[in-house]
Amino acid sequence: MKQGVPGIMQDSSRSMPDAPLVDPDVHVESFRQAREARRLELVEDYVELIADLIGDGGEARQVDIAARLGVAQPTVAKMLKRLAEDGLVQQRPYRGVFLTESGRMLAAQSRERHRIVEHFLCALGVSAETARRDAEGIEHHVSAETLEAFRDFTERKG
Repeated sequence: MKQGVPGIMQDSSRSMPDAPLVDPDVHVESFRQAREARRLELVEDYVELIADLIGDGGEARQVDIAARLGVAQPTVAKMLKRLAEDGLVQQRPYRGVFLTESGRMLAAQSRERHRIVEHFLCALGVSAETARRDAEGIEHHVSAETLEAFRDFTERKG
């Protein structure tokens, strides 16, 4: 056995995957869904962070967004321009960034998805800190059906 993916042992003597390939149309849809989730992930992260900054300190400044995301301010400026074009934020000179009604709704939906995934992971026995970090990525990639199953599981368990 060899280790390919960190923490996962793989049997190098097998050349066949465990399951046959799925139908090409199903495969295409799976990859399309994953690409769309990655595209929306950044948008959701930004609006959720902006909402959190406004809720905590009354404003969301570009410098604070950059610091929290660990990216350069020009990266944030470019994304804020895109979010403004999409009608999710408004930028006011010398006053920071504000969410539009659409931006607030998206931030609330994203926060709820995060909460559901985090509670699900904790219900499985994952530590609260790990669940918080892992939910940050998972929340963007689960379908509504899976999210509902997570919610049902935690409600039954609780």
